[in-house]
Amino acid sequence: MNHRAGFDRVLMTVAATFLTVSASSALAQDQARSSAAELAIEAAIPRPEPANVPPPTASDIKLDATATVQDSAKEPAKEPVKAEAAPAPDKVETKPSDVATTPATEAPKSETAKTEPATTEPAKSEPAKADTATTAPAAPAAPATAAAPAAEPVKAASSVPAADQPVADKLKDIIGAKTSRHFDRKNERAAIEKFYGARDFAPVWTQAGSLTAAAKGVIARLKDAASDGLNPTDYPVPDFAAATTPDALADAELKLTASMFDYARQAQSGRMHWSQVSADILYPEHPVDPSEVLAKVTTAADASAALDSYNPPQKLYKELKAKLAELRGQGSGPVIEIADGPALKYTPAGKKQAEIVVEDPRVPQLRAKLGITENASDTRYDAAVAEAVRKFQNGAEIKATGILDDKTVKAINTPKRDKQIDTVLVNMERWRWLPRDLGVPSLGDAYVILNIPDYTLKVMQRGQQVWTTRVVTGKPGQHATPLLTETMKYITVNPTWNVPPSIVYNEYLPALQQDPTVLQRMGLKLEQNRDGSVHISQPPGEANALGRIRFNFPNKFLVYQHDTPDKNLFAKEDRAFSHGCMRVQNPDQYASVLLNIAMPNEKYTPERVRSMYGKSEIDLKFPTPIPVNITYQTAFVDDAGKLQFRKDVYGRDATMINILKNSRGKDLENIVAHSQPSYSRPATTLPSGVAVANNGGGFGSSGPNFFERLFGAPTPPPAPVGRRPQRVFTR
Repeated sequence: MNHRAGFDRVLMTVAATFLTVSASSALAQDQARSSAAELAIEAAIPRPEPANVPPPTASDIKLDATATVQDSAKEPAKEPVKAEAAPAPDKVETKPSDVATTPATEAPKSETAKTEPATTEPAKSEPAKADTATTAPAAPAAPATAAAPAAEPVKAASSVPAADQPVADKLKDIIGAKTSRHFDRKNERAAIEKFYGARDFAPVWTQAGSLTAAAKGVIARLKDAASDGLNPTDYPVPDFAAATTPDALADAELKLTASMFDYARQAQSGRMHWSQVSADILYPEHPVDPSEVLAKVTTAADASAALDSYNPPQKLYKELKAKLAELRGQGSGPVIEIADGPALKYTPAGKKQAEIVVEDPRVPQLRAKLGITENASDTRYDAAVAEAVRKFQNGAEIKATGILDDKTVKAINTPKRDKQIDTVLVNMERWRWLPRDLGVPSLGDAYVILNIPDYTLKVMQRGQQVWTTRVVTGKPGQHATPLLTETMKYITVNPTWNVPPSIVYNEYLPALQQDPTVLQRMGLKLEQNRDGSVHISQPPGEANALGRIRFNFPNKFLVYQHDTPDKNLFAKEDRAFSHGCMRVQNPDQYASVLLNIAMPNEKYTPERVRSMYGKSEIDLKFPTPIPVNITYQTAFVDDAGKLQFRKDVYGRDATMINILKNSRGKDLENIVAHSQPSYSRPATTLPSGVAVANNGGGFGSSGPNFFERLFGAPTPPPAPVGRRPQRVFTR
């Protein structure tokens, strides 16, 4: 360690000596260039004693080395600072310049480059340029560092073709100033700002003033919007041929973009929001993303097809679109008319009566008119023809008897084509309200779809009908079955019927005023809570109003699907008889189909489901909920490819046709706020003689609400009177 310390002191001594000699040599050279007067002045200035001069440090090394170069650029007034090296003139002959020249000229190249931009003395700028030019090694550095701060940033070259640059400039001005009158929606304005900004505002629909392939595809789709059940006038196409200036081309560009947005939005979500029609409709929103529309359509190989893809993808929608084209194509060619004649009636075989089939020469024409392709030339008015007549009568709002009478013949001969077209149009519109994906991918795209006007329910999986049955739906008016999309989460076997508040207060309580024992005779149980409200229920059993099975898809309308003890209603043609819930004809089969979709390894059968019938509730929960879609299709294409019409039982068609025809200029896409259904249970005074199960000992206002009672929320049940049914949960 001692040897190392001594070695370090030797190195420090050598370095100090070297730096002192270098600095003295440089100052001596500078001194030699001074005038006689300057030397005289310097001689008069006292010099510090060598003993008083501090030893050089690292900062001194940097300062002195820099000073030797900058002396030539400094004013003479500062030169006395360097006089401390004057006593060493004799050392010039030892050629210290050979030692000092290298650090004095090379070091400033890097040091000057680092320190020059930070210099704040303005007086140095001009003299430095002139004097530095006389010092060969330092000359290139000073001008370079002085010019750097004033250099302009290099602007990236525009990617817009020269021919389109004027239009791009106009688009930039319009979009940047937010003055375009074509975009009222915030998300659409944001989309065009992002899209056009990313392409330096180059137009996408024109190149050098000519339409691009994408523009031609979009224009073709917009002009053919009528075939999609839309109105072409809602999507105006600008006249690009008349747009001969950058201003006009920029305006046409944005007009076409706006029309494309409108088409995509209405093709996917509808021309009118479902809330415009009724308060009892609730479908999930599925708006389009304008940015996605721009990206998809402008980059597609076929822009028309890309824009068309925003229409509903369902097979039934596409079938309606094809039938719309057929209806609009009618009017040319021969028209088949059924001649007048006697009424034709088919009588099926009975226990004491044989089948009665009449023949008539008009029947082949009738078969052709009604789309019966089997036995087209047969003159017999058989069961197939009578059924086709009955379906026609039902769709034409004629009493469905299956008898070909004068009224039916007249209706067949004078089809209301315009009305049929309107009916198809509003049915296509309602398809836009439904989710684009009706089913669950993990279950093979399985879903349930119920058509109210047709009174049928279908279970679909992998695009095919798995099972179907008849249903009874709500009565027109306040008991109409709502339109909705929800998910079925479980099935309840042996359900308790918790009577909805609307039925309790509008029907049963008034009935109690007339007959205090009516509920007992119906097998219903009344409970009165401490707050005076009333709850009525019916325990599980064969006579339960819900039958043996309830299919639960919780929703704000409190409707569900269920069995019924009144099976006779399923034989009727029109089956709108319920309070809003949907009664299923074959619930045990329905349950087994759904359970096998949700739990394929369980191997459920109708017999297994029926084996669970009893007095205790059993909940069969689905691992994956199955979507349920309640729809209103008064026009649809059947399995044989025939366009079918059904009676507008709730008046939905009439309402929608009126809105579309008489609301021009209104924004039908706005959401209409409706009052929400009330399920409150006000306090009531019961007449004497009414049997109260809990005698006022039930829940107060903090007890379970109707939703909790209906869908089995995990709240404690009311204090039982006697033995209550046990609730069993199975997975």
